[in-house]
Amino acid sequence: MKLLVTGGAGYVGSVCAARLVEGGHEVVVLDDLSTGHADAVPDGCRFVRGDLAEVAGDVLSEGYDGVLHFAAKSLVAESMADPAKYWDGNVVTSLRLLEAMREHGTPRLVFSSTAATYGQPEEVPIPESAPTRPTNTYGASKLAIDYAITSYARAHGLAAVSLRYFNVAGAHGQYGERHTVETHLIPLVLQVAQGTREHIQIAGEDWPTEDGTCVRDYIHVTDLADAHELALSHAVGGEHRIYNLGSGHGFSVREVIDACRRVTGHPIPAVVGPRRPGDPDRLIASSTLARAELGWTPERTDLDRIVADAWAFASR
Repeated sequence: MKLLVTGGAGYVGSVCAARLVEGGHEVVVLDDLSTGHADAVPDGCRFVRGDLAEVAGDVLSEGYDGVLHFAAKSLVAESMADPAKYWDGNVVTSLRLLEAMREHGTPRLVFSSTAATYGQPEEVPIPESAPTRPTNTYGASKLAIDYAITSYARAHGLAAVSLRYFNVAGAHGQYGERHTVETHLIPLVLQVAQGTREHIQIAGEDWPTEDGTCVRDYIHVTDLADAHELALSHAVGGEHRIYNLGSGHGFSVREVIDACRRVTGHPIPAVVGPRRPGDPDRLIASSTLARAELGWTPERTDLDRIVADAWAFASR
């Protein structure tokens, strides 16, 4: 298939683009490089640098079999301080993409969504049927896009799949995580091992979990990317399907830090700080639906393996 990957110079987008090329697809990456990196565009991809909202129509006029939409603003704190940036950069831009797809008859869409659409969970593991009550603008913007996709699927026959990620980590060879503003736990801990950060701060140790620290579901970025290719092949015209992607079990903050110590051989000092307001104690995905309908099974679920791949990338 000929596929457009928006945001393909970013972390997850670049890994997905690389896996699609490995799978024999023709891949075009569209990215404005506001947070991505030109050298992250995989070999074998054609790269178009531009603002998605402005050039989507021109690019899609070439004719494509599908779009994988990763381009987005994704910092929770920033979304609360500057909501307009997220309503415009995520929602308005995605609407323009959907219109361009309708105009040029692009039949398939796989959308990079997030577990942040659920907010505080009522049950764990979290199924797709859980109430969607996002607690921040970032999650709300992604949920708004999901609603828009549903309406386009019903009205225009779009075959669409939204994949709601939990905590993505690891690396795929030369493609990995490097954000200008880093907020994710594993790369932050690895910065301590590299000597660029003095210590890692734990946000509270009095949570109702086994060791008192928050528990999260970590999914290897390669497993995540493979789910996108499966989603493309299982998308059905006129339907918008939503799947949670996670390993189905969780690791605490202390368990992640200990894994980073084992993998890197560094002591990695940790300091306990206050809780962060709004943090759930435990977020774990139910990926039963993705396993049943997409045939997706994560293969790289060992925490040390996830950390080792991230460390290999960070140590290049």
